[in-house]
Amino acid sequence: MGSVVISLDAELGWGFHDFETLPADRVESGRRGWTTMIDLLEDVDVPATWAIVGHLMLETCDGEHAGHPAPDGWFDRERTTWRDRGDLRFGPDLVRAVLDSDVDHELACHSFSHVLFGDPATSRELAHAELERCHEIADEWGLSLESFVYPRNDVGHRAVLAEQGFTAYRGKSPTSDGVRGVLETTMRDRSLLVQPTVDEYGLVNVPASLFLFGFEGPVRTVAESVWADPMVAMVRRGVDQAVEDDGVFHVWLHPNNLTSERDDERMRAILEYIDRRRRETTLTVETIGDVRRRVRTASSVTNGSRPQSHLTMD
Repeated sequence: MGSVVISLDAELGWGFHDFETLPADRVESGRRGWTTMIDLLEDVDVPATWAIVGHLMLETCDGEHAGHPAPDGWFDRERTTWRDRGDLRFGPDLVRAVLDSDVDHELACHSFSHVLFGDPATSRELAHAELERCHEIADEWGLSLESFVYPRNDVGHRAVLAEQGFTAYRGKSPTSDGVRGVLETTMRDRSLLVQPTVDEYGLVNVPASLFLFGFEGPVRTVAESVWADPMVAMVRRGVDQAVEDDGVFHVWLHPNNLTSERDDERMRAILEYIDRRRRETTLTVETIGDVRRRVRTASSVTNGSRPQSHLTMD
């Protein structure tokens, strides 16, 4: 039985605060895209893993973050040009909207301030501080965090992840983004399915299959004018493969990728196709947490031991 997983990197301004030049359309689309995705997912009752930057769960802060071992200048934009842009720095209202949704979404961690864990400059101390701060904030909300999505899919410090009580993460995709990915999967008939595994730290790696907004700009416009939205076609291919084979089709995006109604229509078409195939077949829709529980249960049966119990509010 195959399944589909949808994960969202929910960041608002934090996904770009370290950029010298900002992509203005995406920076300003974070809130719009967030609420649109909640509505679209509710329309078809499809759950997703919302990986949220921990700072967004704060109501306010002075921007100083005393004691945080961030490199010099890391919080400069928050302290200066974004000091009065609370809409980019905070999102407790948006987080509550995910938790209050009629759909059973999973709330996952996307670090506290979008630190790149795979960067050689990111120390063990910094990785630990980012995760520890997220747990502190989650505790204040009465929540528990077990799934992790690496900022910019830059995997690193998995040992720290395990030490901090996380049990699963989104791994790197074997499929390239954009035009190259389309060619690899269509011309070479490559599968879009991934197989979750348990790594040497006991973490369940749920690799990504496909980034839903890697085929943009003029090339997307041309493709749509002569064919159809290539990403919708790719998703249909992946969903059908999941129906036919035992594997996971894991798609991901940022809410701020939805910058226009054209992007909304892409996501509506994708979700409606997933819902249709779910109703027609044995296809299921899972969160990263669902996959984690399934894989760990199977692993414990194989190894003849019971998995550890973890309190969670997925």
